[in-house]
Amino acid sequence: MFGALYAAWGVHVPSVKLHYEIGEQALAGAMLTAAGGGVLVLTRAGRIVGRFGPRSVALLGGQASAAALALLLMLPSYPLLLVAMLVFGVASGLFDVSINAEASELERRAGRPMMSGFHAMFSLGGMAGASAVGVLQRSGISPLVQLWMCGGVAALAIVWGCALMLRMPRVAAGGTGWRMPKAALLLIGALTAVGFVAEGAMYDWSVLYMRQEARADAGTAALAYASFSGAMAAGRFGGDAVRARLAPVGLLRLSAAVGGAGMAMALLAAQPVPALVGFALVGLGFANIVPVLYSAAGRVPGVMPAQGIATVSALGYLGIMGGPPLIGFVAQHSRLGLALWIVVAAASLLAAAAGPAMRFAASPSGARHGRTRDS
Repeated sequence: MFGALYAAWGVHVPSVKLHYEIGEQALAGAMLTAAGGGVLVLTRAGRIVGRFGPRSVALLGGQASAAALALLLMLPSYPLLLVAMLVFGVASGLFDVSINAEASELERRAGRPMMSGFHAMFSLGGMAGASAVGVLQRSGISPLVQLWMCGGVAALAIVWGCALMLRMPRVAAGGTGWRMPKAALLLIGALTAVGFVAEGAMYDWSVLYMRQEARADAGTAALAYASFSGAMAAGRFGGDAVRARLAPVGLLRLSAAVGGAGMAMALLAAQPVPALVGFALVGLGFANIVPVLYSAAGRVPGVMPAQGIATVSALGYLGIMGGPPLIGFVAQHSRLGLALWIVVAAASLLAAAAGPAMRFAASPSGARHGRTRDS
């Protein structure tokens, strides 16, 4: 449901732009407001999850995220949109950390890689959500009603899902609040931010790119997000098996190469079908970057899983929610197709930095285990 909520927002970025009669720069400002809320809450999210437990925090964050989404096209002014985006960012940050803390605990209990499979469900939700909104758009249902439907369904499903979560001891998922992160967490977080630039670009700009640059209709444009999320889900469902056989550095470099090539293909073609194929390659390429890094963050010695994930998430949000506004600012002064080359640059940076960063994270001073597969 977290993935479906993001899909509904991503597909309706053009609707938000039209409703409030704003340009790319103002739209980027709204995204940046959400990013600020997410980063702000993530500096305390480890402590919050530790105090109240993942179940309670996931329920609160999920419900608030669904409510903020439902209100996006009901507000009378741009300043109120910024308030809704701030709430969306804060709530999404809490939701993100709580469910990833639970996933880290389940992986620890199982004693084998599982994080890619959990993140595959986020991507599957994104594919399903974008596809469903595409069907609703083709049926003539208004964007306002679509967002109300998405928010309502998500709210009900989140209540059911949270009821099934583990009843973990609160201290086990806790933390001691924000402190200067360990160097290993800083490096993992930096790589996460770079990887999240591509995901954030797909969430926020892929549909608008299809409409403006590839000249696709609304229903076809919605498939941009669906193709990205579907390919990412497929890559993540097989990702745990890949992680068990391929070293992190090689996996990160291969992922960056595939993702960067797919983005370049979509931008150079500027046609609906090649763009959809390119977005699918971006999803496949970046599928296992974040699961590998989150799993590593949840096992840094001397740091509770929720605290490690919160720290890396806070840095990662600079990419997932700070990257899209940067793309918007560049697009305002040039064009969106040119601005999206930032994703290709991010993929290149990830490939170049993977070796040094993961070698440090796998060292005795940066990680718990000597083996590099899980580090």
